[in-house]
Amino acid sequence: MSTITLSRNGSYDRTMRILGGMWFMLLAFVVAMKLGTSLADPWPSLLSSLCLAIFYTLLGLLVMVRAPAKAQADGMWPRIAAFVGTYLPWTISFFGKTDAALPNLVSTVFVLAGMVMMLVTIRHLGRSFSLVPQARSVVQTGPYRWIKHPLYFAEEIAIIGVVLQNLSAAAVVILVLHIGVQVCRILYEEDLLRRTCPEYAGYEASRWRLIPFVW
Repeated sequence: MSTITLSRNGSYDRTMRILGGMWFMLLAFVVAMKLGTSLADPWPSLLSSLCLAIFYTLLGLLVMVRAPAKAQADGMWPRIAAFVGTYLPWTISFFGKTDAALPNLVSTVFVLAGMVMMLVTIRHLGRSFSLVPQARSVVQTGPYRWIKHPLYFAEEIAIIGVVLQNLSAAAVVILVLHIGVQVCRILYEEDLLRRTCPEYAGYEASRWRLIPFVW
């Protein structure tokens, strides 16, 4: 059965949702296992790990319950950017974790901030969440009143927290690469929304992409 046929009958989308959700559940399990074997670690380290495990679980559930798309981007590059942007940065959790108190405390603040921002965004986004650039609806409430991509912003805040928890040169390189990939995802998504949702043109003209007064 071809990918086109799978997309038409919904099997492909369901498969991607399940696999994506399982990936984040696996990461939550890995972090929880590390947490269970390191209960003697300083409390800042334990707290940051607990927050990260909860965050991964949230991402897994979010991926699995997302709604079917009205349309999605053509070609392989949007899909490659989506999967690299979604899964690459979270491999940082497999790196060695720092036990220093300050990086773990700052990491906790960033992960919690990212998680709260994501929950607030999801409250307005509903099930219109996707990995590959897809068109469902143009949400204009909540944080979408100020910026066009608050979910990407929340994710980046959380990823900085993960980098701080697993601080190394490799983690910083992955963070920089991830930011570049996320910019590509944003541009692909905006192009699809322009072509699919007529109301997007007016919305786009009056909002910043990610950071007000910057971009």
